[in-house]
Amino acid sequence: MVTAGFLVWLASGWLYVGAVVSILFLLIGIGRVDESAKGSFTFRPLLVPGILLLWPLVLWRWWQLENNWDPAIVHYRAVRRAHGWVWLVLGIGIPALLAIALVNRQEWPVGDAAVQLEKAREVVK
Repeated sequence: MVTAGFLVWLASGWLYVGAVVSILFLLIGIGRVDESAKGSFTFRPLLVPGILLLWPLVLWRWWQLENNWDPAIVHYRAVRRAHGWVWLVLGIGIPALLAIALVNRQEWPVGDAAVQLEKAREVVK
């Protein structure tokens, strides 16, 4: 029981720190990290669950971008282009897979009658 209590305490502490980081990041840091996020406030609450769980990565990335330390900023457009291709493939691939699954689905046997697996129990009075 001590271990379970410790794990609950640890998880709640993780979420409390994540809540503080999400408030600070969404109010101060998101405009500095992503220039296209300036002035757009409607999508920010959607980021809260992810920041609650991944707050160390958010802090690390925020620190990197604030200090111009990350060399990956140079490849930002290439990454965005790759993400565009992935979304295009997913947008075509998922409906294609669903269509293939619907075409190849198994049909119910027409000539077979329904079979009762077990008899109903009698009610004892």
